[in-house]
Amino acid sequence: MGKGYVIAVDAMGGDHGPEVTIPGVDMVLARHPNMRVLLFGDEARLAPLVARHPRIGERGEIRHADVAIRMDDKPSVALRKGRRTSSMWKALEAVRDGEAAVAVSAGNTGALMAMSVFVLKTMEGIKRPAIACLWPNMRGKSVVLDVGATIGADAEQLVDFAIMGEAMARVLLGISRPSVGLLNVGVEEIKGVEYVREAGRMLRAADLPIAYHGFVEGNDIAAGTVDVFVTEGFTGNIALKTAEGTAQQISATLKAYINESWLARLGALLARGAFARLRRKLDPRESNGGVFLGLNGIVVKSHGGTDAFGFANAIEIAVDMAKANLVQKIARDLSVKQKLLDMREKA
Repeated sequence: MGKGYVIAVDAMGGDHGPEVTIPGVDMVLARHPNMRVLLFGDEARLAPLVARHPRIGERGEIRHADVAIRMDDKPSVALRKGRRTSSMWKALEAVRDGEAAVAVSAGNTGALMAMSVFVLKTMEGIKRPAIACLWPNMRGKSVVLDVGATIGADAEQLVDFAIMGEAMARVLLGISRPSVGLLNVGVEEIKGVEYVREAGRMLRAADLPIAYHGFVEGNDIAAGTVDVFVTEGFTGNIALKTAEGTAQQISATLKAYINESWLARLGALLARGAFARLRRKLDPRESNGGVFLGLNGIVVKSHGGTDAFGFANAIEIAVDMAKANLVQKIARDLSVKQKLLDMREKA
């Protein structure tokens, strides 16, 4: 049971709990015959569901947890009531103890981040972790971070995000030297707040496996101007929610217009192939899964309201992260950044 193929799942997390997480796990096991899974949650509730999926019975193990963290629990409350006894905590402990390579949860984001930092700790040189996601655009997909973990940042933290984001892009997008842009209010070097400009200067001077593009603007995210978009969590989360809302608006408006007349419905029928591709492009389940970066272990957060298909895609991201030894790649690049900072202090 190789470590790179063992996934720890908080089976109780999300709006729908095991009724979604268990079928999602089964979908991924069908694609990865060498993968095994540890399921954490209420054994009485999980066992009947697992019994319907022979693959999970053969390559999975249920580990009982007394507590399930609720979606509306505050992080402080979740830590108090779920420390050591919750399905979320136990899944993270499996990563910490080397039993699993990555933990996946659709549970409460704030609680998952708080527990992840408490159990796994941040990597040396990282002040705060970040949440990175895959973002569909005109060129394919890009990595965007931070989308909600760290509200506010300094220049060094943005450089950390760039390092972590480019490592993730190399793994998930298969790019040997990802291009990185700093999200700003303009592309000119004189624009933006000082910490963003300072981060740009640091990235330009650093000898990192990054093709630093420079500043990028909000419309560049949809265009896919760079492979990695870097910002702090307040701005990143607003951009993410705006994009999700826009996608829903486009889908709803298009559906309404199609149903206005028989001629529009006929046109939609003739263009059904193109509409099907558009629907897949805009489907948030296709890119489901935010990766917590900057920890001594890999944690993937699935959207709480997703279905089994979406949860399976979050696990797929987890599998890719585990196989690629993402943490080791980030640690190597962080050491390069630290040498740069040491040189700046001596200068």
